[in-house]
Amino acid sequence: MSEPMRVAVLGVAGRMGQMLVRAIGESADCILSGVTVREGHDWIGRDLGEVTGGSARGVMVSGDPLEVFAGAEAVIDFTTPAATLAHSALAAQARAVHVIGTTGMSAADIAALGPAARHAVIVRAGNMSLGVNLLTVLTRQIAAALDADFDVEVVEMHHRHKVDAPSGTALMLAEAAAEGRGVTLGDVADRARDGLTGARKRGDIGLAALRGGDVAGEHDVIFAADGERIVLRHLATDRMIFARGALKAALWGRGKPPGEYDMQDVLGLRT
Repeated sequence: MSEPMRVAVLGVAGRMGQMLVRAIGESADCILSGVTVREGHDWIGRDLGEVTGGSARGVMVSGDPLEVFAGAEAVIDFTTPAATLAHSALAAQARAVHVIGTTGMSAADIAALGPAARHAVIVRAGNMSLGVNLLTVLTRQIAAALDADFDVEVVEMHHRHKVDAPSGTALMLAEAAAEGRGVTLGDVADRARDGLTGARKRGDIGLAALRGGDVAGEHDVIFAADGERIVLRHLATDRMIFARGALKAALWGRGKPPGEYDMQDVLGLRT
């Protein structure tokens, strides 16, 4: 049996950071090797267990990602686009698996990961859950089977604190619909309608974002034609599904050749 994988968590003070620490603690296949917070955070230099209200656990919170990468086989990153790009260079140097759940990344940000992927495994996904990735496959298949007489709308809702819209998952689903139709999402995306917008354009893919309460994540993909609708829905009630998925991705990436992968690779859903 192989030794437990050394996994570090970047941005440990955030909601997902805390979930990831818990998921690693519950896993027999990995150990927590290090954690980071942003520069200047008051947790730096203190024991992770103590700052989170528990007993000491021997893992000190660091403000230096380079230090943490040096001791990790994999790092899990739910931070910000700018931080993630900086982390990708460190992952390449350390030959560490870099699992990216960061949302709000632009096409240019994603393209900038390419050089790092020549030296390290990068697993990036807008959503790490099994259910959402199955939904993505179904969305692509249905979009390929239906013509543009079926309007496509992607509607998502998240908690009031989410800072980016539409969500990474919504964009992933819209991309899948566009792929199914053989078009580029940037050419057909219809976002944030307001005012006298005119009639809906045939072939467009609409995206709408709702925010409120403590919603972990709800996503609908609607195919609507005259006289009928097909609605695909995923409801997340516990963020731990994302943490477990990210951990699965880290373990899957161990020993894989450098390159860019996603959760459909991890889950064997690639078609």
